[in-house]
Amino acid sequence: MKTEVLKDIKKAEEEYQSTISKAQEEKKQRHSQAELEADNLASEEARHQAALKHAEIIKSGNQRAAALRVKGEQNLSKAVQLLVLRFKEQLHVRA
Repeated sequence: MKTEVLKDIKKAEEEYQSTISKAQEEKKQRHSQAELEADNLASEEARHQAALKHAEIIKSGNQRAAALRVKGEQNLSKAVQLLVLRFKEQLHVRA
């Protein structure tokens, strides 16, 4: 009778250890999966932030280019007049 009780206790301990091992392995797997999902979310957020920053930079660059274009167009007639004036001066110097 004592042997059977001891065998039952030993069997229960083995089952307990097996259950504990399985639970620990499942915990590790879930932890790994959670870390992977967190990394994916962080990567997605980083890509989203980068896309927003890229759009902001492009918008700013387009605005600056438009402003420079307007300023350049305003100065175009002055530049042509100055060029013609310098050309005429050169003609008169040589004549």
